[in-house]
Amino acid sequence: MSEKKLRTARRNGNEMKFDLRELALFAEQTVTKAGDRISDLRNREKIEVNYKDAGELVTSADLLSERIIQEAIQVTFQGHRILSEEDGVHSWDKFNFDGPVWVIDPLDGTVNFARNLPHYGISLAFALDGVVLAGAVYAPDLNSTYIGIKGEGSYCNGELLRIRECTSLLDAVIGTGFPHDPAQVQPAIERVNRLRSNCRDIRRFAAPTIDICYVASGRLDAHTESLSPWDVAAAGLIAREAGALTCHVQAVPDNIPVELYGEEVVFTTPGICEDLLTLLRMESE
Repeated sequence: MSEKKLRTARRNGNEMKFDLRELALFAEQTVTKAGDRISDLRNREKIEVNYKDAGELVTSADLLSERIIQEAIQVTFQGHRILSEEDGVHSWDKFNFDGPVWVIDPLDGTVNFARNLPHYGISLAFALDGVVLAGAVYAPDLNSTYIGIKGEGSYCNGELLRIRECTSLLDAVIGTGFPHDPAQVQPAIERVNRLRSNCRDIRRFAAPTIDICYVASGRLDAHTESLSPWDVAAAGLIAREAGALTCHVQAVPDNIPVELYGEEVVFTTPGICEDLLTLLRMESE
């Protein structure tokens, strides 16, 4: 058998072969290029800041990063479809995930980026029929590049990642986040209060792609909040390949792939999974 990790699919009677390592390398190189460009942009000139719905920031760096990544995909993988935060935010729940799809978060942690805080990242994942097969997350100011390949593990700067073994919520440090819409903040505050009362501590870095990668590296024991496909695609694969579980507080809709559904998602070390889900489900009742 070839050393290459291949995944095969059939579309319109034609066989399509995908080398997962080559896909992961492409994702790594592309997010690195985009991340370095926007970091350089911030250092050279003032970043233009605008607002999307519910007060969420979007900057000229988000749009530049998205353009770099989309152009790279269109040149290298003609015919592959793209789901990106900046052009899919209003319609992703109706997106058709069949076939080869690239999922982009051009800049996760935009507020951190705009305020010169280090927790922000660029994320790119490849999914086939809704299953994430390869992905990368690049955090320029943290000097960290995370890579995941389905069935072959996940890595940070070339070092194999492994979750931290934790079997008690009382010993767990859990990441979470808050929605951009102020009208939805109160339930998140209630979740934080419940978590803080039942675990060792909580963290909020405001860049979920990084938080989920922290689960993979054992810096966090779990992360939970309501997210979108571009938040969970690459980082979720990286966490799973390091031994984490992906769970959901509520049922996943039939039309959305489990690995790309971010509503009330939980990435966790297995030893606290059931207790954490029980806690979160009590809150939502």
